[in-house]
Amino acid sequence: LERSDEWSQPLPLRNRLGVMNNTLPFIVCSVFLGLGVWHFYMAATPVSRGTGAVPSVGGKPLFVPSAMATVAVGVVLVLFAVLVAGTARVLPLGVPIFALRWLSYALAFGLLARAVGEFKYVGFFKRVRGSRFATMDTFVYSPLCVLLATGVALIAHGT
Repeated sequence: LERSDEWSQPLPLRNRLGVMNNTLPFIVCSVFLGLGVWHFYMAATPVSRGTGAVPSVGGKPLFVPSAMATVAVGVVLVLFAVLVAGTARVLPLGVPIFALRWLSYALAFGLLARAVGEFKYVGFFKRVRGSRFATMDTFVYSPLCVLLATGVALIAHGT
């Protein structure tokens, strides 16, 4: 039997993954939703000093986020989960897929930029070290940003 041209063409990444095609979007969305809920929790509870949530120098935080700002970050993180779910076509949003893909690529780029940092207080290349935030940033926050950037980019590429 001869194969038609249809069979000789490689399948898109989404189709090659078969049953697993929603696993990565589920994981990435779950992380964004979890981070969003964590920010809502942090906004609702009093925070003690030295939590590692914001950069600090000499034991003093560089800024003290308000409850409203923390809620706003939580909302943005939930919207990131919605964007990823829409890009993966798990959640119909009524937005053209090319727009969702490019927004997802922009999100991945932003996450990667966050991981690299601003070369002083945040990211892998920060100069100010020795605080709880700096340790958490090196071993948790920045690596998580790289993993999320990779996941978001793969999801955008696979659609």
